Amino acid sequence: MTTPTAPFGGEYTSIDQLSINTIRTLAMDAVQQADSGHPGTPMALAPAGYVLWTRFLRHHPCNPMWFNRDRFVLSAGHASMLLYALLHLSGYDLSLEEIRHFRQWGSKTPGHPEYGLTPGVETTTGPLGQGLMNAVGMAMAEAHLAARFNRPGYEIINHQTYVFCSDGDLMEGASHEAASLAGHLALGKLIVLYDDNHITIEGSTALAFSDDVARRFDAYHWHVQNLGEAANELDTLENAFRNAQQESNQPSLIIVRSHIAYGAPHAQDTAKAHGAPLGEAEIRATKAFYGWPPDAGFLVPDPVLMHMRQAQERGADLESAWNRKFEAYQKDYPQEGAHLIAAMAGELPEGWDENIPHFTPEDGPMATRVASEKTLNAFADKVPWLMGGSGDLAPSTNTRIASSGDFEKDGYKNRNIHWGVREHVMCAACSGMALHGGIRPYGASFLIFTDYARPAIRLAAMMRLPVIYVMTHDSIGLGEDGPTHQPIEHLASFRAMPNLCVIRPADANEAAYAWRAAIIRRDGPTMLVLTRQSLPVWDRSLLGEARGSMQGAYVLSRERGGRPHILLLASGSEVQLVLQAQAKLYERGIDARVVSMPSWELFRAQPAAYRDTVLPRDIKVRLAVEAAASLGWCEWVGEGATIGLSRFGASAPYPENFRHLGFTVDNVVQEAQRLL
Repeated sequence: MTTPTAPFGGEYTSIDQLSINTIRTLAMDAVQQADSGHPGTPMALAPAGYVLWTRFLRHHPCNPMWFNRDRFVLSAGHASMLLYALLHLSGYDLSLEEIRHFRQWGSKTPGHPEYGLTPGVETTTGPLGQGLMNAVGMAMAEAHLAARFNRPGYEIINHQTYVFCSDGDLMEGASHEAASLAGHLALGKLIVLYDDNHITIEGSTALAFSDDVARRFDAYHWHVQNLGEAANELDTLENAFRNAQQESNQPSLIIVRSHIAYGAPHAQDTAKAHGAPLGEAEIRATKAFYGWPPDAGFLVPDPVLMHMRQAQERGADLESAWNRKFEAYQKDYPQEGAHLIAAMAGELPEGWDENIPHFTPEDGPMATRVASEKTLNAFADKVPWLMGGSGDLAPSTNTRIASSGDFEKDGYKNRNIHWGVREHVMCAACSGMALHGGIRPYGASFLIFTDYARPAIRLAAMMRLPVIYVMTHDSIGLGEDGPTHQPIEHLASFRAMPNLCVIRPADANEAAYAWRAAIIRRDGPTMLVLTRQSLPVWDRSLLGEARGSMQGAYVLSRERGGRPHILLLASGSEVQLVLQAQAKLYERGIDARVVSMPSWELFRAQPAAYRDTVLPRDIKVRLAVEAAASLGWCEWVGEGATIGLSRFGASAPYPENFRHLGFTVDNVVQEAQRLL
């Protein structure tokens, strides 16, 4: 084949241009073979990706999890072939055969990047704006760990977070939350390249988007460089990345006007090139423009592979140098070194839960959000990498760590994060912090406001990230704020989300164990669902032990005879109703068993033998009570019934809400009698 020239200006070496065109042609060929995908953006951004990955990105392809690596986030996840090409060429464990199987069952090259599937993919992206918000969390984690652990002469934590984002990312409201927070926090190691290609699926971005992006980000206190028509000018791109690195007090935005499907004679700058294969004829013509053999598919020239796989040697040298520095650091700062190792591994200190609070009836009625606060602080004192905050609701969600200050641009070492009224970036950035490692993040709000954050929670569940969500004001028990603030369908919808564990404790002691269950859980996010209103603290010498709540469901109050007539199931604040109903039913000759069921997911994970001891299979008469949509309770009540909600709530004192909507002891008793 001939060595391609640079037909678009600029003085480049042949190997630079050859490498860039290899990225472009791999993207074209993979999308064409899959008959599905997005070829245009990888073709446009190949020069920027090449410059970043060969001249700036500090990474080790042979050890993708090296802790002090730079993080690269492709927020424009539809351009996944750009990332896959860079990973393959740089020497990650991603073969050319995997690229040939782009978007196919079982491949490591899915349509959008998936964390945990493809080596080198830092986060799952695709829903636009999510990657940018994740990256904010990664930069926050880097800033916090650097402030905590770095010492003079030992910059043990020191790396950048890079993002490539698209027009679509910046149209999403999520980008405003991310940019506002990052600017406020002065996250100087966050560098974002904005691909301003003027194209969306429907056509020109001018159809719906006319923002002055540079002025917008300048107003968010970002450092902004607008490169104009420089998407193919390597020196200009290199200078822009270098300038961004040198700006330590502000996050950086690099704007570049690219041309989607660059070099395609008919597809360049068209909406079709965004999300459809170019077609065999167009690919041949485009390859000719690049000086590429028109009939060569998935061609990776040997000089390109040799050139780009120098990243393996560079990465090994970078990691070795860091390891040597860290060994010296451990000698000079042994306590800090041990803490950092534990934080990076996510290991819990010995005895971390020894001081779990124990509540008695003498403590008086207590909202589970209040018990949660006491437990959070007990554990935070023993687990110093537990870190988080609330979406401007800390006084209501009770989620402040009393022993720490506020995480701010002049106080990165502190653990209380003020997210502002930004639930979406709160949850997405918590994911970024978990992905970065070294921190166990939590985010808090009212349960109703998960509506603003659901996409981020869903992706955390997809990635099985150990994020903790503390969601209070869990039902119509919220009271006077009314139906706009009272969640109805939320429990059912989150229980339907794979990998997410929902825990709704019934009293203060269950709330304490809910936190314990959340902290030891590592294979997915956990949501604690807590009350605003006070609940009785039960005498556990007369009832089942609260530790049983960690198994998802347990017998809170047994039947008095040998075999119950009915099983009464409930979660959260409604457990007190069925407990009182049990006594009334016994007066009428009906022997009931009360089962507290704070977590369906934890209960499903128990052995069948345990589940059968709690819910005996031969007891068919069952009644569940929960102040929420009843969808899903059929799994546990079978032929029985559920007292739930099929309407929105109301604005009234919470006892009135419960009474008018059927959540009373008398109604439980009547429904139980009807079933029998």
